[in-house]
Amino acid sequence: MTRFARRATTIAAALIAAPLGFALVTTTGPQALAAGAPVSAGVAHVVEAVGAVAANDAAAKISRTPKKKKKKPVAKKTPATTVPGSAQYAAIENQVVTLTNNYRQANGCGALRIDSRLVAAARKHSSDMVGKDFFDHTASDGSNFVQREVAAGYTTGASAENIAWGYRTAQDVVTGWINSPGHRANILNCTSVAVGVGLAYKTDGTPYWTQDFGRV
Repeated sequence: MTRFARRATTIAAALIAAPLGFALVTTTGPQALAAGAPVSAGVAHVVEAVGAVAANDAAAKISRTPKKKKKKPVAKKTPATTVPGSAQYAAIENQVVTLTNNYRQANGCGALRIDSRLVAAARKHSSDMVGKDFFDHTASDGSNFVQREVAAGYTTGASAENIAWGYRTAQDVVTGWINSPGHRANILNCTSVAVGVGLAYKTDGTPYWTQDFGRV
């Protein structure tokens, strides 16, 4: 085999191993995906992975009681984080909107208004990802973000969706999206005028985020 033939074989093997335009995705840190125009996938910003929530030791240790006394049943405590997509996270979701609007206004776009229909769509998707243990723009029922917004009553004008998991705070997830070209493009799409954010947690405390945008 000639030197040029060997070089051509090496280049072809490299292209097969890592196709042009595809980024390698790290699975050990927080991740984010963007859908809309443009679409981008991959790691938005890698920071320390979220640790598991410590187990409740109290239930494992039962103190001894006198023989004649009845033991009181110990109520099982369910962490608040097991309630996905709940309105109890509204303050954090609204903080994401505030940070997003601050960035938009600093870059020449108008502030987004919160639309309850987009909030419903976003919460449903975050809840779905948590409940069915996946991370994708395609929901467990096969729907995309446009279909989910329509199903929530936002019948026209769906523009984009950002999702992420593993980011601990509103500031962390917005910073992660801003540091990713596809997500940043969705945030700085000045034709979008409405937004809804949905937050849900897995039982181990891992947060899942969805940000749905609309043009009406």
